[in-house]
Amino acid sequence: MSWVERDLKVIWHPYTQMKTALPPVPIVRGEGACLFDENGRKYIDAVSSWWVNIHGHSHPYIAQKVAEQLTKLEHVIFAGFTHPTAIELAERLLNILPGNQQKAFYSDNGSTAVEVAIKMCLQYWHNKGDKRIKILAFKNAYHGDTFGAMAVSGRSAFTAAFDSLLFEVEFIDLPDKHNIQNLIAQISNLKSNLACFIFEPLVQGAGGMLMYEAKYLNELMAHCRKEGVLLIADEIFTGFGRTGKPFACDHLTEQPDIMCFSKGLTGGTMALGLTTCTQQIFDAFLSDDRLKTLFHGHSFTANPVACSAALASMYLFLDDTTEINIKRIVDLHAGFALKIKSHPKIKTVRQTGTILAMEWETGSDTSYFNSLRDRLYQYFLDAGIILRPLGNIIYILPPYCVTTEDLNYIYSKIEQALEEI
Repeated sequence: MSWVERDLKVIWHPYTQMKTALPPVPIVRGEGACLFDENGRKYIDAVSSWWVNIHGHSHPYIAQKVAEQLTKLEHVIFAGFTHPTAIELAERLLNILPGNQQKAFYSDNGSTAVEVAIKMCLQYWHNKGDKRIKILAFKNAYHGDTFGAMAVSGRSAFTAAFDSLLFEVEFIDLPDKHNIQNLIAQISNLKSNLACFIFEPLVQGAGGMLMYEAKYLNELMAHCRKEGVLLIADEIFTGFGRTGKPFACDHLTEQPDIMCFSKGLTGGTMALGLTTCTQQIFDAFLSDDRLKTLFHGHSFTANPVACSAALASMYLFLDDTTEINIKRIVDLHAGFALKIKSHPKIKTVRQTGTILAMEWETGSDTSYFNSLRDRLYQYFLDAGIILRPLGNIIYILPPYCVTTEDLNYIYSKIEQALEEI
């Protein structure tokens, strides 16, 4: 029995209509920016395996550090105990984050990092005896698939079955020069009830790689700060170089109270979530009253093996070679964007750092379920490229080690698709 046959007998895949989907591709090996199937065929991983892989697959340095950790300590309960890799990772990450970030809370994926942030904010006000329970978020946001993370994400087909069970959230448009004053006025009207404002800084990933200017986010953040509204930056996607700087918040003059991380945190090696916060947030939970404790935790909180992978990834991320590669990708993307932006089948081209998105002209139907998506996905897969369109939006988000040759090949196949599809 083949790998595909065995898979289809026992596995339910994410975001997949199992009745109509094509059989999954069995991947057996990864190296650099490429993956290899059971027949030895190579695929360029142009989406970093759901945006997590920043240094390339099966990186020998990360593998070495994970193997070393496995022979020392594989896991220990993190309530009442600690271990060196968790301490070192928190120290190193906080050292490169905005200076107001002082404490790190570990979890195990992006959705839970967001859940922690929401609970921190809501209980912050509860501990202070102030009943602020409403949350502000952007329309088209995506913050995860657990219930709290879904609640602060935009309402869509992905949340429809659960909408009546999600807590109330105030959704606003992305800010621009036309609406910024109206958005500020909305916040002022809501301020007495607003616990926090959660946002994906500069780029809404799953929403369609929607991009907006730091200038207007700064204005919103400054007004929230003035009105006492806590700020949560969801850097799960944008963190670790994706926007051209170490973190999207490095493009801002205002800084959040809380930041959420996952995806690139371990270089894509394994699951780990992390939520950082200011001393002010942390201090609101310090009390002789045990009922003011942050009641949140996971069995695999701060898993030593995952922390060791993240430490190794951090070492590679801070190496000069990574910075050079990020700049190379940014420049190559910019050149390609300029080349195709006037093509009649291209509605818009958007770029922020290493993120390049192209929206295909399809008339009125621009949804995630646009049939063009499946045609494009299969077209590129047949060409040995893994691209996962968001409806009619193609994006390129490669590991930083991707070669210029491979990027040029991806660009050429996109140009070819524009002529053939």
